[in-house]
Amino acid sequence: MVYEFEGRTEKEAIDRAAAELGLEKDGFDVEILETQRSGLFKKGYVKIQVHTEEATGREERNQPGYDRSVKSRPQRGGPADGEAGQGEFERKMTDFLSGLLERMNYEGTVSVLYREEHKLGLKIESKHSSILIGKKGKNLDALQLLANIYAGRQGREDMRIILDSENYRLRREESLVRLAYTVADRVRENRGSILLEPMNPFDRRLIHTTLNDISDVETKSEGEGLYKQVRVFFRGMR
Repeated sequence: MVYEFEGRTEKEAIDRAAAELGLEKDGFDVEILETQRSGLFKKGYVKIQVHTEEATGREERNQPGYDRSVKSRPQRGGPADGEAGQGEFERKMTDFLSGLLERMNYEGTVSVLYREEHKLGLKIESKHSSILIGKKGKNLDALQLLANIYAGRQGREDMRIILDSENYRLRREESLVRLAYTVADRVRENRGSILLEPMNPFDRRLIHTTLNDISDVETKSEGEGLYKQVRVFFRGMR
């Protein structure tokens, strides 16, 4: 399901989404669509798009017989909530990705990179890392998507899988932050706008967030589908 929310800040928009949908903040993916700082004649706002595959509080409240006095979310039960269950889930995830690499005829090992609440980082070590990462990380994104689909089929829709190799995610993040500031300087000089290359939701959110505190620059996502483009423009030109 996809929803849109607005707020004066990113945090306010996310808080509003969580309250309206009846989900925890880690229970959905957030994509920033547009940012605008406040000024003398207009209020600042952030527009976000929320992606969730779970049934939300909004749908539940629209169902016949919904008890409005019940405000807590249903709790997940079973061994997956315990430490042993988490270990079994991690083993299934590493085995799945290892088997996927084997069927792709690429040698490599998969291990746990980090653990956070509702998030599991996995690392691929392979002499074929450059191929597995792909141009702009698209192959790594595709593998990550398959991993998240598999996690959902294991009953762990609450868990987001982050896949990395050769510290690509960190290097990509640093590169995008530098790009954002460079583009901001250019639009400030020419008083115009620049449309960036198509990016996945995470990369676009990083561009929006990086430039959100620059007073004379605004951003907006354009296009359809997963890989949209971010337009960075000088404030006041539209």
